[in-house]
Amino acid sequence: MQEIFSQSKAWPFVEARNLLEKRLKNKVPEKGYVLFETGYGPSGLPHIGTFAEVARTTMIRNAFQKIAPEIPTKLFCFSDDMDGLRKVPDNVPNKEMLEKYLEKPLTEVPDPFGTHESFGHHNNARLKAFLDSFGFEYEFKSSTDYYTAGVFDETLLKILQNYDDVINVILPTLGEERRATYSPFLPICPKTRKVLQVSVIERNVDAGTIVYENEDGEKVETLVTGGNVKLQWKCDWAMRWKALDVDYEMSGKDLMDSVKLSSRICRILGTQPPQGITYELFLDEKGEKISKSKGNGLAVEDWLKYAPQESLSLFMYNKPKTAKKLYFDMIPRAIDEYLAHLRGFEKQDEKAKLANPAWHIHNGNVPKPEEELSINIILNLASVCHSDDPAVIWHYISRYAEGATPENNPFLDSLVKYAIVYYKDFVLPAKNYRKATADEIKALKDLKTELEALDEKATADDIQNKVYLVGKNHECFASLKDWFKALYQIFLGQDMGPRMGSFIALYGRQETLKLVDKAIAGEDLS
Repeated sequence: MQEIFSQSKAWPFVEARNLLEKRLKNKVPEKGYVLFETGYGPSGLPHIGTFAEVARTTMIRNAFQKIAPEIPTKLFCFSDDMDGLRKVPDNVPNKEMLEKYLEKPLTEVPDPFGTHESFGHHNNARLKAFLDSFGFEYEFKSSTDYYTAGVFDETLLKILQNYDDVINVILPTLGEERRATYSPFLPICPKTRKVLQVSVIERNVDAGTIVYENEDGEKVETLVTGGNVKLQWKCDWAMRWKALDVDYEMSGKDLMDSVKLSSRICRILGTQPPQGITYELFLDEKGEKISKSKGNGLAVEDWLKYAPQESLSLFMYNKPKTAKKLYFDMIPRAIDEYLAHLRGFEKQDEKAKLANPAWHIHNGNVPKPEEELSINIILNLASVCHSDDPAVIWHYISRYAEGATPENNPFLDSLVKYAIVYYKDFVLPAKNYRKATADEIKALKDLKTELEALDEKATADDIQNKVYLVGKNHECFASLKDWFKALYQIFLGQDMGPRMGSFIALYGRQETLKLVDKAIAGEDLS
């Protein structure tokens, strides 16, 4: 089995294998474990990008543990909570109060929600609750704690020793005005507690201090250790990699240049930067980059209102280096794709299982599938039943799958509830039923005849074959696609729909025949 893990071409195994062979040289690091890291800026609340990064990193970590079970691993979720509050977020209460604390460390800004000792602590708690809700295994780390406890002191002094080399990495990337005042060190003013972006006038490497001019013109000497300064973020990132000996950290395409700069600084500090992949960003339905400020994104809570977590994990697993559209229409497709992977898993050999996304979503502990119903079938059942009552949907499911109940099919029961919410919010408002044309009525009469003639034990495939046959026998349809589109528009009020054989088997032939009769009679089916 170990050999199969080591040969798998699934991208988490490829990343894990590269980490083991290229960075670690197949050895346990001196610190005694392999460190995976993800970073978080707590000036805002956790979002779908946070989930994506932790989920993908966890998949790689899980793969690594299979390839090299003898090497311990850790995942640090690191919060940059010593950063200054740059602006007041739009989605918090007591905004006027926060205005007085701009530029102060987030862990020294009062909590506008009134539930924690600071705004930073509040958002850190939200991050931990967010990650815990998905069952991620991680260790939370605070920038404030690490700076003030002296964990970073040795590396901060090393940056002071290599000050010119470090700033010469950054200066060419800045405009003329910013170059004149740039320093990697951001002193925290002892009077105002603001994180100051000021130039360094003097440096004393032996004493471990810098001198700067504060806002009122006074020259101030301060230690670079003990939490008296923090670093500009590109330097901060490199410092953290060095101080913690981070082995793996992925990042988005928008940070490619920052990764290059931080990596150069990391090498100046005498160590190799961590390995990692550059993942692509999410796009909205128009193909534009998702932006929190634009509000064109899809939040985690939005997705989980309509779908289980497993479907979101699948979306994150698929092609992380490819830009993907992320909008509401993607959700049913992701659910059905997850169900397809789940149902195919048991039939695969061990090698194929490792390439199945379900293995990575469940870390090899893949649950057994329940009844083979797609979310789209359930959505269309809700549509034709005109009901948002789960009991009504289950009436049809139990008849289709004898013995199936919400109790013995809990995942399917959750899908029924998700489907009803999605149907009410997205499908129902867009419905546009039409009546059948004269030619279509002739086809519907033939469909009725074929359905009536079927044996009581006819399968969904048998029904589908008859539907195909009717469509082929009527020249008014240029293709079978046009025939099915007509059925969807007449019966469901939409241009696309389910596999008709499966849908009729689930809904019931007698109920379907009633719909056909109404359509033939020209009745409104909405």
